[in-house]
Amino acid sequence: MKTQPGAANAFAVEELSSDFGFYLRTTGVLAEHRSPMQHIEIVQTPLFGRTMRIDGCFMTSEGDEFFYHEPMVHLPAITHGAPRQALIIGGGDGGSAHNLLRYPCMERVVLAELDGAVIEMARQWLPAVHRGAFDDPRLEIHLGDGMAYLQSCARSFDQIVLDLTDPFGPAVALYTRDFYRACQRALRPGGVVSLHVQSPIHLGPLMARIVASLQSVFGIVRPYLQYVPLYGTLWGMAMASDAADPMLLSADEVDARLAQHGINDLKLYNGATHHGLLALPPFVQHLLAQNARPIDVGEELLEPPHVGYRLVRE
Repeated sequence: MKTQPGAANAFAVEELSSDFGFYLRTTGVLAEHRSPMQHIEIVQTPLFGRTMRIDGCFMTSEGDEFFYHEPMVHLPAITHGAPRQALIIGGGDGGSAHNLLRYPCMERVVLAELDGAVIEMARQWLPAVHRGAFDDPRLEIHLGDGMAYLQSCARSFDQIVLDLTDPFGPAVALYTRDFYRACQRALRPGGVVSLHVQSPIHLGPLMARIVASLQSVFGIVRPYLQYVPLYGTLWGMAMASDAADPMLLSADEVDARLAQHGINDLKLYNGATHHGLLALPPFVQHLLAQNARPIDVGEELLEPPHVGYRLVRE
């Protein structure tokens, strides 16, 4: 790991596709580590504070993490009502773990992260994201392949959060219907799964295929949308279950359940935004109504990130 002060008046540029991308002003690379698996950086930015980048892609930041973590965790948790056992696959920054551990009824959260270096970088540099979750005795960390953990684990869970990197390379296996079947088998009755499903703006066909894969396994699949500033675009998520349906909750019931759990200071999620998240615009409804093919093992879905990390100085 090394620290690189400087890089003032520079821009970190991320290409989301060959036609689309964004930039973010940076004031320094605070830490950098090349694990055997990936390149991890902590970058200081005036707008979002400290940000984590992996292999040139922004993952999370101090300033905007709630746009991603709150809908990813709380919409399914509140739909379930009282999750006690939860599994996170990925999520090494600790943001999903923090939000799950806010539930007083939560007895155990298992974090299955492939690369321990992500956890160590987040633990040191992103306390505003994990907020001490790594020190909570209810958190159990397993390092290694998430698929292997799920297949070998004898436990069952009320909630599974798939807080994954994008589907290219080895990560593609975690977007297949075989993997979703493994998730289904690991759920208790009434259990819920949540995940991100890419963007309808520049990855619409892939989003449709991920949703189709979920629908081939689960009886209830509810896609939802949230703009995530650090991802530069409208972002898709989904909740899947065989029993729990977020569409059946009223705004008042959502607020009542949050109050029951003593969760009263969220920045994005509440009863009103619960239904706002689930309200899909017509172009997304049309996209998801197409006869998309589910994803199977062995497919290539995305190229690795374009160009990767670079600084463009003024």
